[in-house]
Amino acid sequence: MLNNKQTLLIVDDEPVNLKVLNNILKDLYKLIFAKNGADALRLIEKDAPDLILLDVMMPEMTGYDVCEYLKKQAAYKSIPIIFVTALNDAIDEAKGLNLGAVDYIFKPVTPAVVKARVKTHLSLVDIDELKRTRLQVIQRLGKASEYKDNETGMHILRMSHYSKVISLACGHSRKEADDLLHAAPMHDIGKIGIPDRIMLKPGKLTDEEFEEMKKHPEIGAEILGESDSDLIELAKVVAMTHHEKWDGSGYPKQLKGEEIPIVGRIVALADVFDALTSERPYKHAWPVEEAVDFIKSQKGKHFDPKLVDIFEQELDKILEIKNNWKD
Repeated sequence: MLNNKQTLLIVDDEPVNLKVLNNILKDLYKLIFAKNGADALRLIEKDAPDLILLDVMMPEMTGYDVCEYLKKQAAYKSIPIIFVTALNDAIDEAKGLNLGAVDYIFKPVTPAVVKARVKTHLSLVDIDELKRTRLQVIQRLGKASEYKDNETGMHILRMSHYSKVISLACGHSRKEADDLLHAAPMHDIGKIGIPDRIMLKPGKLTDEEFEEMKKHPEIGAEILGESDSDLIELAKVVAMTHHEKWDGSGYPKQLKGEEIPIVGRIVALADVFDALTSERPYKHAWPVEEAVDFIKSQKGKHFDPKLVDIFEQELDKILEIKNNWKD
């Protein structure tokens, strides 16, 4: 049977302290031990643990030294470190936390406290891993949609970053803007459900074909489905509403004005600007000036008037992104 226990590295130069922690935690986790900082680093490089319980006062290489080193390494900086120490001073505690430790346990340790602190911080690691996994799923789905489209990965990258710039300029928080950056690549995921004879047609679509194409927002919303993930829910809103227009002439629901969620309005503008200024098999790239003039001409028609103003205000940043990620 596979051993699914999480691994803890316990580092202390006093064998009695290692024995105490072993007795407290051995039935709950897989434990590995080191008697000094150098040995700890060798063990971590061989097989990184899920969490480290680290003594502070050790000869040659202190716990602070170990912590500082690990937090500078991309491969190890996310491993939670809990200092287990006899130093019971606010200055010492602040130093460890500033170096990147997540918690302190003071000696002599109490079994209930050790178990509770370890469980809490491993739970936080699990939550972070779940968030990373969900983000990777969204990114891969976005990548899958590119195989059904004439648009490129650079288009997806650019319009997502344009969306973030506009979101921040709207007064959204850094987290809200980052969430939109990650959700925007899903805007056309519904094209997976559109037949190839339509998606890959080199010429102009017939009216019937265009009506079929207009189903992709709802297909995208269905693909993303119901989720307890805020990011997937945001991607669903973007997929469903990025073809709505400010004047109500868009699709699929003919939403009007502020009935359209702000994220859908932002992605609509970012998507159209990049599509206009990008070359495709069926069209030449528009000059930036012409594309900007078109965006301005659609103020209050296709696009939210306030967002058009923000787009003009942030144009230098948007053009910098465009220049950095060329097709």
